[in-house]
Amino acid sequence: MEDFCLPDYDGGSIVNLMSSISNHFNTSSIYPQLTILPSSEIKSKNVILLIIDGLGYEYLTKNHSESLLKAHLRGAITSVFPPTTASAVTTFFTGVAPQQHAVTGWYISLKELGTIVRILPFTPRHSKEKFSNNKVNIKSLIDSEPLSSRLKAKCFVVQSKDVSTSDYSLAMSNKAKILDYKDLDGMFKKIKAAIKSKGKRKYIYSYWPQLDHIAHKKGISSRNAAIHLKQIDKKLAKFIRSIRGTNTTLIITADHGHIVSLPEHNIHLKKYPLIKECLSQPLSGEKRASYCYVHPSKVKQFEENFQKDLSPYAYLYKSEELISKNLFGLFNQNPKLFDRVGDYIILSKGNYNIQDPILTEENKDLDIGHHAGITKEEMLVPLVVINC
Repeated sequence: MEDFCLPDYDGGSIVNLMSSISNHFNTSSIYPQLTILPSSEIKSKNVILLIIDGLGYEYLTKNHSESLLKAHLRGAITSVFPPTTASAVTTFFTGVAPQQHAVTGWYISLKELGTIVRILPFTPRHSKEKFSNNKVNIKSLIDSEPLSSRLKAKCFVVQSKDVSTSDYSLAMSNKAKILDYKDLDGMFKKIKAAIKSKGKRKYIYSYWPQLDHIAHKKGISSRNAAIHLKQIDKKLAKFIRSIRGTNTTLIITADHGHIVSLPEHNIHLKKYPLIKECLSQPLSGEKRASYCYVHPSKVKQFEENFQKDLSPYAYLYKSEELISKNLFGLFNQNPKLFDRVGDYIILSKGNYNIQDPILTEENKDLDIGHHAGITKEEMLVPLVVINC
């Protein structure tokens, strides 16, 4: 695994950042603090954590030389594995790695429900009907306690209107006050309102999704992405001026970075029937980090045909091996983790994606931006720190 960019749970990842923030608010954590931002360096009464979805460290440092974000860049940290929104945002909300919270990707095979689930909208993979319509509580599936129930501070969650009232957001926000917004100006306005509200110490989690949306559709190296990041930078400067003197530390990071993967890099599993027939269900997880559930009687066939046909495009590991190598985190594992990562894990090489759509998804995926793999472009995120 020497060529991989792996998460650094010993003091260099987003989970360690959450330990630093937790410790600042007099709350213990099982993970060590972030080496480049220990709690002793967070002097302010209030802390804002702003997540810019999809903003990779490699992208930021190679572009936007005059940006405010770059001027206040403390360094690079890693995401968690897999570096994708579902897993990383759950780490931001709970303060623990996927090893503990067991949210292992966008598509998770949940034994408790007998199906593959899109965890953030909390719907079956094949349908948009929410499980909560059938009185299924997401808290029984994500059983790590949210930070907002533990921090010694007044907590806020600032999110866009379309996600702020989702089952996932409500469960992860817990005791925090939810403030929703319509646009970028609205987000900064709500954060400012939270900072200036009554109360002593405040922790404000805020999430901005638009850069990620652009990167998926147009590519992170597109002009559209560059223009949008400049817009963020401009409005960020105005926001910082407006909260000067409020005794606040603004921490900006991301859940993952992006790569560009063109259609010729899509490897369709249906073209390899001797591999596909070995699976007891469709691939889950992500296109660049896929979980395989293999019929016990077809293990040899699966391994041999993978090496023959797919080894130029991806690596194959037994899931238990990568768990033992602490790819998902440190310390005791959530008992549900093994059920959610299958028998084998496929890690894509280069810019390749492994495609295994179900019937309702065929011919719908036109994205050229992807993440969840083990390249530095996907794994490394920036740490920006601004004291106001």
